[in-house]
Amino acid sequence: MNMKQKMQLIPAIDLIDGQCVRLTRGAYDSKTVYSRDPLEQAKIFAGAGFKRLHLVDLDGARLGRVINLKVLEKIKQNTSLVVDFGGGVRTTYDVQQVFDAGADFLTAGSIAAKNSALVENWMQKFGGERIILGADVKGERIAIHGWQEEASWTIYDLIAFYLPRGVKTVICTDVDRDGMLQGPNVELYHQLRKRFPELKIIASGGVKDVDDFAALQQAGVNGVIFGKAYYEGFIQLEELKDYLC
Repeated sequence: MNMKQKMQLIPAIDLIDGQCVRLTRGAYDSKTVYSRDPLEQAKIFAGAGFKRLHLVDLDGARLGRVINLKVLEKIKQNTSLVVDFGGGVRTTYDVQQVFDAGADFLTAGSIAAKNSALVENWMQKFGGERIILGADVKGERIAIHGWQEEASWTIYDLIAFYLPRGVKTVICTDVDRDGMLQGPNVELYHQLRKRFPELKIIASGGVKDVDDFAALQQAGVNGVIFGKAYYEGFIQLEELKDYLC
């Protein structure tokens, strides 16, 4: 197997008003609409050979409740993509709705830092392999509430808490790099791999070109989420064929 095949590339679709958008550093006033039909965009990714999709309900994240379940349902019903879904999930009922709509994984972000007992319960109820820890960081601190506040946790403390409780995968986003097209924080992922060799690490934030995938692969991550670099034309999907299993 080609070494490149051991790292999964995961395209992202962020949703506002049912449309495919991207933000810069999580700021809603920086919204750019790239597609009015997320299903068609998902089909493009699937047609190019991608197996997985990172789907984020930004409306839900802002309002504190899941909004875009219908988009999730349409993508799952009309593509073969494995979907991890996040945004707006606050209750066990929300988690059940997301899984009933077809999500393969749920990403628990701010709620994991704010209510660890609840998220631990989700892991017990739905399986630790289905609840992904969403760790958004500023420096080493976890950022919450749309990245406007810093929690008391460091990224290392948060992972160390959840690992023995069943978490298998973390999506780690460097907030200051997200949407900036300035390159990912490769050193952060080096440190995570060194400290948590058994953890599946998915890098997110800052990818600007194809060379960044090679650098992240060297850091030992299991997957990379990308979005803006593709939507802005800095990455062409056909350039990524060597990475697709």
